[in-house]
Amino acid sequence: MNKPLNQRTALVTGASSGIGEATALRLASLGITTYAAARRVEKMEPLKQHGIRVINLDVTDETSIKSCVEQIAAEAGGIDILVNNAGYGSYGSIEEVPLADARRQVEVNLFGLARLTQLVIPHMRGQRWGKILNVTSIGGLQAAPYGGWYHATKFAVEGLTSSLRQELAPFDVDAILIRPGAIKTEWSGIAADSLLAVSGNGPYARAVRVMHSLFTGPSLEKMAADPSVIADVIEEAITARRPKSGYLAPLAAKVMIGIGKLAGGDRLRDAITRSFMKLPKKM
Repeated sequence: MNKPLNQRTALVTGASSGIGEATALRLASLGITTYAAARRVEKMEPLKQHGIRVINLDVTDETSIKSCVEQIAAEAGGIDILVNNAGYGSYGSIEEVPLADARRQVEVNLFGLARLTQLVIPHMRGQRWGKILNVTSIGGLQAAPYGGWYHATKFAVEGLTSSLRQELAPFDVDAILIRPGAIKTEWSGIAADSLLAVSGNGPYARAVRVMHSLFTGPSLEKMAADPSVIADVIEEAITARRPKSGYLAPLAAKVMIGIGKLAGGDRLRDAITRSFMKLPKKM
């Protein structure tokens, strides 16, 4: 069904700040009827000034997910573009992260995304047009220490989206991976806090405190790009006649992944990662 974008409806999750907020603003600027969803509804109030419709959504709650989709279907006829952006980083050594924390990480970053996707597919498949954009991370391609559960969810979303892309292709529905590198968002602060709380005083403390300084220090801030660079590639993916299967941004992310590929073996990549983060070789 070839309709212009200004007759399409989009849902952006995790839209209370950062990438989600920037993406909602960008889609609205294209004339797309845009719903911004998050748990922190009050933080999305400014989006209303741009014609964006704000909706409460907890991606770990089945009732909340169903209610969100049903409300948009009733008001706009269905969701044509889904940007699965909700997520966070739970950090700490795999040995020390409580499994309750790990399960919540998986619920938010993987199962919430999957359930919302399940509910929007019938509309897209029925009209033979749709865009599902899953925001993962360069951390879904290469893993670093002390983020094992976060990386596990992002690697999982990579595989899930790859299968989904192949399943939906016969119905002219696109499943696209968006892989941000360092972006100026709340993500690093949340990850740093959990890292220190879980592993700041245990057997990994020496390395963890170095990594915490990296997450909260000026070097990462200088490297981080504005969320608008991710909105740029999302716009590119939505407007392309034949979008790529995945998009990397910003340029620093492409460089990091390129270096990782050139490194070849896992142990050499591990050494490069630890050297970049200035982590001790022995503890």
